[in-house]
Amino acid sequence: MRSSVVVVSLQPGDWLAEALASVTGQADQVVLVDNGSADGDASAIGRRAGVSVVRSHANIGFAAGVNLGVRHATGDLLVLLNDDAVAAPDWLARCAEVLADPDVAAVTPKVLYRQRYQAVRIDADGWQAPGDERVLGVKVTRAVVDGRDVLGGLCGPGIHRLEVDDAGERWRWSRPGVPVYVPVPGPGAEVDVEGGVVDGPVLRLVNKAGSWLSRDGILGDAGDREPDDGRFDTPREHFFASGTALATRADTWERLGGLAEPLFAYFEDSDWSWRARLAGMRIVYDPSGVVEHRQSATSGGWASKWVRRWAPANHAACLLRNAPWRHAWSAVGRHFGNVDVDRSRLAVASRLPWAVSSRRELSRSWVLRPDEVWDRWAGVGAPPAPVARSREPG
Repeated sequence: MRSSVVVVSLQPGDWLAEALASVTGQADQVVLVDNGSADGDASAIGRRAGVSVVRSHANIGFAAGVNLGVRHATGDLLVLLNDDAVAAPDWLARCAEVLADPDVAAVTPKVLYRQRYQAVRIDADGWQAPGDERVLGVKVTRAVVDGRDVLGGLCGPGIHRLEVDDAGERWRWSRPGVPVYVPVPGPGAEVDVEGGVVDGPVLRLVNKAGSWLSRDGILGDAGDREPDDGRFDTPREHFFASGTALATRADTWERLGGLAEPLFAYFEDSDWSWRARLAGMRIVYDPSGVVEHRQSATSGGWASKWVRRWAPANHAACLLRNAPWRHAWSAVGRHFGNVDVDRSRLAVASRLPWAVSSRRELSRSWVLRPDEVWDRWAGVGAPPAPVARSREPG
């Protein structure tokens, strides 16, 4: 099976050359889409890597960039790889094996964070609200590795988001006794976390081990920020495949159509996978293939105002195009009810006409009803509702 890998790059860093090098030795063709990078920097990196370069002089979005690259792809095996991801040497061969089953629309690998982490246990008395006997958290104001501040990079079930007061003081709430993961360059790093005790070896953390749909319409990644300790080593079906690293067949792509370009970026992979589900096809997670990911090296993830504005709009549009009406409109209502950050309500409203009208066109090719897909997959593999959170873009 001849293979083509499509990589889209807008703001390339040193990670782009690594991404291309990881697939040039195993793919028959690598297509780099320079998505309007400054001074054609992505094109220059692609030419040095010896790959096919397609240049757009403006940022046309990830979805349109992928579709542009696919139009130049010649392989029977069609693969998407983020420009900040690095594939294992045998990844494409593993993908081809799974896709030999014509019922499989796409296969997604185990995706690990490239960063290594040190587990830390916050060993301190919890802060208590007046009159409340429940331990609510420990205020962590210092996290340093080899003299470098990493407070914003802490992750795991025991740590809350970064907070900053009017005076500029930074802190994070932590739950005593629950793991906190500290980004480190490797074993032997000097780790100094307020109230923290180093607990165990340096770890690899999972970014995505397949992706799920919750019962309230949240779309998220299985295993995100969990240790790669063997729990995610079993092949299985998942609801959707992340565009970080996705493999399909060219005939399946032609049948389902490309990524939805009005989404521009974020949730376009969920939308495509949902269409595959409605067409009666399967999405498979194969942990024998491994990809490492920096995550949001280009977009900045939730730190970006653009992402905070448009990710909710794209989520709402994805559900309106594919989910049962009652669940889709419920999600829209929740987005409208949330605090209007960076004019996100206006963004949600702007997506509604296209999402509703395009649903009529999509429905002509449905093999399964939206209710059938929802009843089969909503909640499968998702964490408990209080823990479930929408996936961080990237």
